[in-house]
Amino acid sequence: MFFVHPGPAYAARQTVLKQIDLPHNYYYREMLLPQLTSGPSSVDFSPDGKSLVYSMAGSLWQQGIAGTTAVEVTHGPGYDFQPDWSPDGKRVVFVRHHRNAIELWQLDLETMKELPLTQGGAVNLQPRYSPDGRRLAYVSTAGTGHLNLFVAELGGTGLTQPRFAVPPSQSRISRYYYSTHDHAINPSWTPDGQQLVFVWNHEVAYGSGSLCVVSLQEAASPRCFNNEETSWRAQPEVAPDGKRVLYSSYQGRQWHQLWLTTLAGDAALPLTFGDFDLTQARWSPDGKRIAYISNETGNVSLWLQEFIGGERRRIEPEARKHRRAMSTLRINVANSRGETLAGRISVVGSDQRAYASDDRWIHADDGFDPEQQHEEARYFHCSVTCDVTVPTGTTRVTVWRGQRFSPVQKTVQVRSGVNEVRVQLDELALPAWAPNAVTADLHVHMNYGGHYHATLPTLVGQASGEDLDVVYNTLVNKEQRVPDTGLFGTPPAEDVPALIYQSQEYHTSFWGHLGLLGLKEHLLLPGFSAYQHSALSSPFPHNGVIADLAHRQGALVGYVHPYDWAIDPLKEKSLTHAFPADVALGKTDYVEVVGFADHKATAAVWYRLLNLGFRVPTGAGTDAMTNYASLRGPVGMNRVYLHTKGAKSSDAVLEALRAGRSTASNSAQLALQVDGHDIGDTIALPKGLHRLSFRAAMRSIAPMDHLEVVHNGKVVAAHRFGKDHTRADFDGVFTVSNSGWVLLRAWNERADPLVFDLYPYATTSPVYVSVDGSPPKSPQDASYFVRWMDRIIEAARSRDDYNDDQERRQTLEYLDTARRKFAAMAAHSPGSE
Repeated sequence: MFFVHPGPAYAARQTVLKQIDLPHNYYYREMLLPQLTSGPSSVDFSPDGKSLVYSMAGSLWQQGIAGTTAVEVTHGPGYDFQPDWSPDGKRVVFVRHHRNAIELWQLDLETMKELPLTQGGAVNLQPRYSPDGRRLAYVSTAGTGHLNLFVAELGGTGLTQPRFAVPPSQSRISRYYYSTHDHAINPSWTPDGQQLVFVWNHEVAYGSGSLCVVSLQEAASPRCFNNEETSWRAQPEVAPDGKRVLYSSYQGRQWHQLWLTTLAGDAALPLTFGDFDLTQARWSPDGKRIAYISNETGNVSLWLQEFIGGERRRIEPEARKHRRAMSTLRINVANSRGETLAGRISVVGSDQRAYASDDRWIHADDGFDPEQQHEEARYFHCSVTCDVTVPTGTTRVTVWRGQRFSPVQKTVQVRSGVNEVRVQLDELALPAWAPNAVTADLHVHMNYGGHYHATLPTLVGQASGEDLDVVYNTLVNKEQRVPDTGLFGTPPAEDVPALIYQSQEYHTSFWGHLGLLGLKEHLLLPGFSAYQHSALSSPFPHNGVIADLAHRQGALVGYVHPYDWAIDPLKEKSLTHAFPADVALGKTDYVEVVGFADHKATAAVWYRLLNLGFRVPTGAGTDAMTNYASLRGPVGMNRVYLHTKGAKSSDAVLEALRAGRSTASNSAQLALQVDGHDIGDTIALPKGLHRLSFRAAMRSIAPMDHLEVVHNGKVVAAHRFGKDHTRADFDGVFTVSNSGWVLLRAWNERADPLVFDLYPYATTSPVYVSVDGSPPKSPQDASYFVRWMDRIIEAARSRDDYNDDQERRQTLEYLDTARRKFAAMAAHSPGSE
């Protein structure tokens, strides 16, 4: 995972475990796939019920229930998870994530020898011994790319005769968050070894599926006995009595707790309560206890609970016996003045595994470039001094702190004892003429179904480590839940390094997602529309209606994570995204040009709208789920610099955004002045040809390939870099004769491992130019949006799930009004209407 800058060959980031053929990988990756955490993440009992085996920090550990010492029984290579103890007590089967695959392995507890059970490069999960120990049930993508349930014979040399426990199938029902290919996950044997209980989503539109059971002795179809919505983590566990089924559920709540039902499908009842997640639950062999993973302390932790009476206690390893020599790496981060700084730290040991402090949350990037890295980067945030236990030998340390400090990479020779490492981060200061800015991430989800339990203090801590001033926690539904909805209206804490404001993301996959920043009275409910196969299937309200409701509360409305590819209206299979319509009708206040999407593809649409005189500033939002272990982020990776004259109040931040005094970036700070005017200003000129001077600056945490001044969509000046591609100061002159806009952008054609995004990219909002008071004109771009509107109207007209004719009529009239506006702008183009 050590970072190296590539040569001339351009490479690209790949999704972690891309062999899984499923959409929306950021959901199943966090909630189904095992992740590296500093605390326990999965557990099983020994057959005598006296010991536990669990995954922690990427290894498997054994600990007596009455003991306080954890003994490491595996240590990679890679990261080990999901142990299952054999019925005879002699073996443990587990999964190992290594070299971008997850394979099944078996550990002999007497000889400590490990045996690979699969070696095909697929993703294999959730292995479970049959009650007689002769077979193994597991989930695998082998041969299909989809998550199927297998059963195989288990011999002395590995698995033989693997077969589908449930034949692969596809559902006729339409799905958005899930593939048309059904999945079968979370296997659990009945005590007689004749049946498997599992989660299956055949003909299920929402959620990861129902609790079902299938007989392995005959060609029987699965029978589903609990049909509530689940989200990858139900993990049904059959009790030793063969009747009851324990599982995790968020039914009617915001968090997963433990529930109990029966194989007969009797009414499900809650077993535990709390505003946190309990998952990965396992019965003791006698059925008297339950072991599970909880995030009630913020980090993941291991607990035992008596089934009768509910007495519970935490299982903590007060001492750890490692399989290899380990030492302490003590990391201190400071600035050039010696002042301690919070930061983001990645530590890779001599065994090529990632490490963190025992009490820190470990996060993993969601992708990596295999030409530059061995695997995805893993990291943690450190506020003062962090001690990390690592193997002796060559250790690599990388430290970041947002975008206003140069990252540092160090190689350390770790020896026995305590090894002190001091890291100095140097500031990347823009020139004195550049306006001071506060930094904000406009799109963050504090809790979103992840491994950890985030709170406002933990979010402040992450933001501080990323040198952020302001974060907008956008409340939104995750399936049936809206985590943190009770925080709406909570003011930010005082005297903290980052202010957290509560806002909302409005979900509709038909029209596009909206950021609603600065709502003052209440959340807009329902928080989503156009959810097919639900009571909210109607595409009404469209986003224009939602924008009007948000504006009544004084909020700003923006389009978030818009486009993942270049949009050609005539070639798209379906086109329903309403951003152009809402811009044309004055409903949109900003757009995330830098966000969870392709920045250049989004900018291409943005430029066309700017060419038509629509003044839509750029915002930026990471869409980070801060309680994820596999994080699309970190928070503040996509951030906006706002010229507020130092004010951090929400009113000041949003006013600067509304006025277009903003720069969006995942890597570089930018500064631009045109004829002495700052971004967001308008330069008024008389009719004629004019020479405009500019000055520009860039400071970047990663080398940049391009730094360009763009006028009305065309590059009019570009900086020629020398040896240093991380900083630039340049000026020049360009000519204008028509109204329009000017901005500065910096970008790369390839990924950079220092930036956890598709590629480094930054852009200012425009400086506007008004010549003779005339509006900008671009009939060609207007015609492009006429074609776009035709496709949206076609899709909206074909829907048959409006609640009534009035909803349908109002929607089509709204879209037609936007189309007419674009058509009027296109009136002078050849062949246009």
